[in-house]
This record gives sequence, structure tokens and C-alpha cells, in this order.
Amino acid sequence: MNNDELRTLATKRLKARRDFYNYLGIWLGVSIIVIAVWALTTPGSYFWPIWPIGGMGIAAFFIGLDAFGPSRGIITEQAIDEEVARLSRNQTGGPR
Repeated sequence: MNNDELRTLATKRLKARRDFYNYLGIWLGVSIIVIAVWALTTPGSYFWPIWPIGGMGIAAFFIGLDAFGPSRGIITEQAIDEEVARLSRNQTGGPR
């Protein structure tokens, strides 16, 4: 992988991390709003804000996994060559 490809990948990962932190801020803001609405309208009753907070939490998990998880974005020359070979075998009717 050359320097330009590494810089592109690094830029993509840094953007994903920044987006994750932005999402956490939005999640916090939405959580505060729905809890405030619940507290002002029906305090002491069923705590319905758990549903939007939990739903956004699931999304936060996957956004965080994309930002901090293993790098799936690296495609090596060997992987490209193997895919080209596989595709050429499929077109010629060779063994799969």
C-alpha cells in the first residue's frame, strides 16, 4: 500500500471517529430532550424514553465499531489479483 492510499485510509478513519463523537453529542441532546418531555408530561409513569435512547444506543454501537473497529477498508493487491482470477474463471466456465 503506497503513501497516498495510506493517507486516504487514515483520512477516512479520522472522519469516522469525528462523526462518532458528533453522534454521541446528538444522542446526549436527544436523550435530554425526551427525558425532559417525559418528566414534564407524565412523570412517574412508564419510562418511554428508553426506546429512543436505546435505539440510538444501538446505532452508536455500530458507528463506534466502524470508527474504532478492525480496518475492513484495506484492500491489498493480492486480494485484487485473487478476485480477478476468480472472476475470470467464472466467465470462462472454469472450476470454481
